Amino acid sequence: MYTLLLALIYIAFISLGLPDSLLGSGWPAMHEELNVSVSYMGIVSMVISGGTIVSSLLSDKLTRKLGTRVVTVVSVFLTAIALFGFSFSDRFWMLIVFSVPYGLGAGAIDAALNNYVALHYKAKHMSWLHCFWGVGTIVSPFVMGYALTCSSWNDGYRIVGFIQLAIAVLLVATLPVWKVNKPLVVQERKSVGIIGALKIKGVPFLLIGFFAYCAAEATAMGWASTYFAEVKGMSAEKAATFASLFYIGITVGRFISGFITDKLGDRKMILIGACILTCGTVALLIPVNYPIISIIAFVVIGLGCAPIYPCIIHSAPDNFGAENSGAVIGIQMASAYLGTTFVPPLFGLIGKFTGFKILPVYLLVFIVLMTVMTELTFNITGKKRATEERKE
Repeated sequence: MYTLLLALIYIAFISLGLPDSLLGSGWPAMHEELNVSVSYMGIVSMVISGGTIVSSLLSDKLTRKLGTRVVTVVSVFLTAIALFGFSFSDRFWMLIVFSVPYGLGAGAIDAALNNYVALHYKAKHMSWLHCFWGVGTIVSPFVMGYALTCSSWNDGYRIVGFIQLAIAVLLVATLPVWKVNKPLVVQERKSVGIIGALKIKGVPFLLIGFFAYCAAEATAMGWASTYFAEVKGMSAEKAATFASLFYIGITVGRFISGFITDKLGDRKMILIGACILTCGTVALLIPVNYPIISIIAFVVIGLGCAPIYPCIIHSAPDNFGAENSGAVIGIQMASAYLGTTFVPPLFGLIGKFTGFKILPVYLLVFIVLMTVMTELTFNITGKKRATEERKE
């Protein structure tokens, strides 16, 4: 049952990743058909992220009241509804409407499952959990590329919607598996709440660092297809396909990270990821006209991103205490979605006026901010633990 439950959690994270790469890969064609500016993708992503911020802040309360399994199932169904809504949309305002259930579902499942795994599983499982998120993000661009070639972007959303619905039905059918293991993994604990979590030393720095990382990841993820189309002159179909290489890099990287994270620890893995991420971003600055360099660069960027998100999440119970992890991870998710809400749209506006060649410089600003803030967090929490050990 333990193994089956872990497999179900992995599958649930595939469902979380499936919608995340659809918008970016399909947008070069979507904005033309809907007759809106290319920068309007930022509006859609802002609405989605707004919903995720709300649901992630409420996730600790929802999970305590309903349980992780119920929150997971409901969230997957919400995103399935949103995907089918996108597939029937022929007006821009319709995308905005269906972005609401999309965001609410994504935020709740993200925070609930991340906290669940951080508390009860080793770091390798956190890396592999997010590896399965990457599986979902890899599948979607290929589906969208196929749909754009054979029919339209609407069918891309419809196909992924059916996959999402199948996962939701599977989770409903296996609800008893969660119930069997519940006495072993769930602990009654008093929540410090959002305000209390913000007062814990190191948390504000962590929130800034996580904001910066997710801002960089979401910008690279959302604008990769547009970068290939606008800067490298690729067709919308090829741009959607090559954008999937970022997701391949991040997925392969997280699979590999699972084998070494327990040995190196969360902090070292974050630093290694930051170094690789920087190398990939700098490669985009190389002044040559060969698309292959940019293609490889996005793979390297994905590899660099791989260990950072899961290691920051997994370090929360160790840095701030298991009793505080639910609230801390909840506001971590909120800070992450603030980054994904405002930073990629801002790049869209900047790119519209300056050109999308500025992408690597934009990414480097947030990579540096993320590295500095996460290091400050580990320094503060490390000193706190050392002081407490001396007192004992």
